[in-house]
Amino acid sequence: MNEPDLLTPADVLHQVSVALPEELRAHVIIVGSLAAGYHFFSGDGAAAIRTKDVDCLFTPHAKAVAAAVEATEKLLEAQWTPRQDAKWGEPGKAGQAIEELPIVRLKPPGGQQSPGQWFIELLAAPPTYAPGAPPKKLQRVSTKVGDFQICSFDYLALAEWEPLSTGSGVRTARPEMMALANLLHHPAIGEDLIAGTDYKRSNKDLGRVLALAHLTVVRDRRDATEELEQWPTRMWSALQSTFGTEAGALARRAGAGVEALLASEPDLAQALHIANRGLLASMDVGLEAIRATARRLQAEVLEPLVELARTG
Repeated sequence: MNEPDLLTPADVLHQVSVALPEELRAHVIIVGSLAAGYHFFSGDGAAAIRTKDVDCLFTPHAKAVAAAVEATEKLLEAQWTPRQDAKWGEPGKAGQAIEELPIVRLKPPGGQQSPGQWFIELLAAPPTYAPGAPPKKLQRVSTKVGDFQICSFDYLALAEWEPLSTGSGVRTARPEMMALANLLHHPAIGEDLIAGTDYKRSNKDLGRVLALAHLTVVRDRRDATEELEQWPTRMWSALQSTFGTEAGALARRAGAGVEALLASEPDLAQALHIANRGLLASMDVGLEAIRATARRLQAEVLEPLVELARTG
């Protein structure tokens, strides 16, 4: 497996923003590693992260597909190219089932010459939450060059809650909202593997939660701030705003994934390994340090979140 490039978050964010049509930038929220890297490292020109995919969430749901069509066509006109792999080589056709269509994944000009080069992946803000429905939903993106699919995930709706402005004209999701989305998506350690690896997807995403908490703790210590202390209040507000009457039930199960990770040394070690290859690439955090962060997350964020849900 090719090692992802080391990226300077501010530079990549600027390149993505410049490539997008100006009228679409207000409808894009950057999520994932790039959003987190920009939040924590944008003031440090020496800091870098490893990631292959730059996730662009188009919002709101009602405009996501139309915006994705326009963005895809504009990027292709600007010499961005579809990411090539064994399964998804070319855009799909109108008659194909949506499950058979490639996801919109585009490399910047010149990116095909670098196997580890990053690419953008387009995502859609999810529709109104329906308990019991599949959390992943697909929509067709029909462009001049062919058809693609765009995914949405229920809990990524949290990324739409008070996103952060940047100097590049696009917004980024809040770290605590990305953490909460991953916590809700993985209430247990699953067996689903990331393609081409022996990494459990749940370990990657729960490890991302611990990485976000760890970076917040480090910044709080450095800058004498209390960001982690604000997480439960913001999470509860976002859950109420986004999921209404389901907010309490979601808050009460938000900590299950971290508890499961702490109960399994191999899974915790794998989660840390993935985080150290990605968001924590410039830090190389140890196992005991990340375990301490997980315990602090439980005590200072997840338990208070349950209490907020109990008291309303």
